[in-house]
Amino acid sequence: MDAILLQILNGLDKGSAYALIALGLTLIFGTLGVVNFAHGALFMIGAFCAVTLQRILTLSQTTIDETRTDFLGNPMQVDTPYVVLWFGESTGAAIVDWAVPLAILFAIPVMLIVGVVMERGLIQHFYKRPHADQILVTFGLAIVLQEIIKAFYGANPIPTPAPQAFRGSFDFGVLVGFDPNTIIYPYWRLVYFAFAAIIIAAVFAFLRYTTFGMVVRAGMADRETVGLLGINIDRRFTAMFGIAAAVAGLAGVMYAPINAPNYHMGMDFLVLSFVVVVVGGMGSLAGAVLAGFLLGILESFASMTAVIDLIPGINQIIIYLVAIIVLLARPRGLMGRRGVMEE
Repeated sequence: MDAILLQILNGLDKGSAYALIALGLTLIFGTLGVVNFAHGALFMIGAFCAVTLQRILTLSQTTIDETRTDFLGNPMQVDTPYVVLWFGESTGAAIVDWAVPLAILFAIPVMLIVGVVMERGLIQHFYKRPHADQILVTFGLAIVLQEIIKAFYGANPIPTPAPQAFRGSFDFGVLVGFDPNTIIYPYWRLVYFAFAAIIIAAVFAFLRYTTFGMVVRAGMADRETVGLLGINIDRRFTAMFGIAAAVAGLAGVMYAPINAPNYHMGMDFLVLSFVVVVVGGMGSLAGAVLAGFLLGILESFASMTAVIDLIPGINQIIIYLVAIIVLLARPRGLMGRRGVMEE
């Protein structure tokens, strides 16, 4: 039971990232009908928002510390972050330590702007073009964004630590009645799962309970009728593209301590997230979330040593096998609308 529970936790952790990225992808496809292969790059940009803020907060001024000397007896030069000089040692150190959570506030406007510029500057010209054209142009855009990040930040992963309070591991087994040290799980992965649940709930609440969200859902169902009512649905869909970009960016920000950001991390998640969307059902927000967590848990169980010994390499292909089975049995996906991908 402890091994099963540990794999479920691992699956929820992976599934959180899959679900958040797939949720943004589905928002874009459901509102604009665009297959956005640059969505993984938005996840990457979010992670590098955390890297950027960390670098900004650690900008330092060199000062002379008269109380410390080097081996020659000369006063030592000390690099002190500006935030420490401005806010004091304890407050400044806390700000630097909490760089990743603070990056959420930094990433939201950045990702909204990136999303709106991407949609207005490029994607809007491909609304009526075939999906193949959309895939090609957005995949090309993803490569361009990837190379820009590589040029500015280099090719190596950049460690971005979580706050000190959330480093280390939590004895989860004791919480559910197991012996001590039976199930040890990292604090930040639990934080990431809770964060993903909050973002997913917020997106669904926004679409369901706000006037803006209701108009968007109506536009997803019948764009022409909503337009005839005098509502500028295009402007609202552009805003939804920005929101979808922000969701992907926030997923990347909080994932930075789990997997050190690198320029190709967006591509690593891109194919998997599209598989999640297809399995859940193109255009189905609930399907994207359900499939994200389901495939995350299946991938986690397939990574167990006993399973790999029995079926070598199964952990590398389990998601694609499930996708094949689901699409053969139900081409529109688990919760897709009738007629979508069934022609």
